[in-house]
Amino acid sequence: MIEVSGVGKQYGDITALNRLDWAIGEGEWWGIIGPNGSGKSTLMRLLSGVEQLSEGAITIRGVNIADYSRKQLSRMMAVLQQEGIAPVHYPVREVLEMGRYPYLDWLGRDSKDDVDTLIEGIMDKLELHDLAERPLDELSGGQRQRVALGQVMAQEPQILLLDEPTTFLDIHYQQQFMELVAKWRKEAGITVIAVLHDLNLAALYCDKLLVLRDGRAVGSGTPAEMLTAERIGYVYEVDPVVVAHPSNGVPQILLTRQV
Repeated sequence: MIEVSGVGKQYGDITALNRLDWAIGEGEWWGIIGPNGSGKSTLMRLLSGVEQLSEGAITIRGVNIADYSRKQLSRMMAVLQQEGIAPVHYPVREVLEMGRYPYLDWLGRDSKDDVDTLIEGIMDKLELHDLAERPLDELSGGQRQRVALGQVMAQEPQILLLDEPTTFLDIHYQQQFMELVAKWRKEAGITVIAVLHDLNLAALYCDKLLVLRDGRAVGSGTPAEMLTAERIGYVYEVDPVVVAHPSNGVPQILLTRQV
């Protein structure tokens, strides 16, 4: 579905990404992991078309990303940042409806006839009916992130890009958010690409992981293949203990004190 071929990105004398090759299949859930400054967010900006490549090419369904218009990309791809939506003083229902912007014509008419049904369905799935008329700036961080997810669901993308979506959430809301994404992916068959700092969450939810360090890929594959003590130690410069999750066997990371 997405092919990343020899992609590089430079900012002056700084190389943020160096000749990256990567392939994402339809319906897969990829996690991008690596330390700060490894190129994760740069890669996400390139995938979303927000920034231009310095070298190489990114194609989506065989078409160069530069050949898509902004509206075409917005109809195909949604992006959710770690801060979600700014806490504006708009009711939750209106915020969800803003996700339909790529489908409005110049008169503000939506190309979809049953938008109300779509929005109602999203509020059902995300349990947002009780919050529908409340202003976004009166909600908790976890509630706002749920609304942000609802807004991108209203966009009806085929590709979902998540840039550290659980950073500011407690463990309850982290798991709730990831479960909601997993359920949406199962129902709609969307492709998910997520930058994650929590390696244990990445192992629990992602099919495959791309591991970056210093702008280069140092591995890609299943969580079991990528989350070894040797690879984590090399990439993050820590001394981890990797154990199997007692319920499903996926790798989970424990840290040891360096004293």
